[in-house]
Amino acid sequence: MSLIIHHLHVSQSERIPWLCEELGIDYELKTYHRAPLLAPPEYKALHPMGAAPVIQDGDLTLAESCACIEYICHKHGGGKLFLGVTDPAYADFLYWWHWADGTFQPAVGRLMMAQSDGSGSESVLVTVAKDRFRGALEALDQRLRDNEWLAGSEFTVADVMVVFSLTTMRYFSPYSLQEYDNILKYLQRIGKREAYQKAMRKSDPQMELVLGPEPPK
Repeated sequence: MSLIIHHLHVSQSERIPWLCEELGIDYELKTYHRAPLLAPPEYKALHPMGAAPVIQDGDLTLAESCACIEYICHKHGGGKLFLGVTDPAYADFLYWWHWADGTFQPAVGRLMMAQSDGSGSESVLVTVAKDRFRGALEALDQRLRDNEWLAGSEFTVADVMVVFSLTTMRYFSPYSLQEYDNILKYLQRIGKREAYQKAMRKSDPQMELVLGPEPPK
């Protein structure tokens, strides 16, 4: 039985087919349309969390992006796209691998909530959310000034994790990257990866990829 990836259209589960394409792992892709915004009932029934991504491997059903990525890489990919403790860039890899979901994704989420605030005034919490979001982008742009990939010269799962928040997430939380040249160059490198192109064609063939400075209209 092949690995099954359950992908909710226009969601962070796009990371998982991309990962498998990078690793050259066979998988079965099952896609689901939003109903109308959240996951449909048949997707929510897959796992108690009811959120994307979800994978199945034999009798195993697993959710959470980082858990799915780590499981696939080590169970099916021979540990590829992870750096070992003896690698000089190990600490950098470890930091950015956790930064993507521990710092940046929450910052984008807080920005989305701030943008949806219809009060007409900017609360302290909204101000803090915007400041932390800008700080995260500045840190990422600085990191990419002298590094091709987040861990340095080698593409890793840290890159697989961070890209959704810089691209597809902007359908839900629109923001500009106009001021961040290094991030934009990074996204152009991502867009040229054959595995990324192939995965996105399979996962969301109708979706316009968000690799430029401005969010989709």
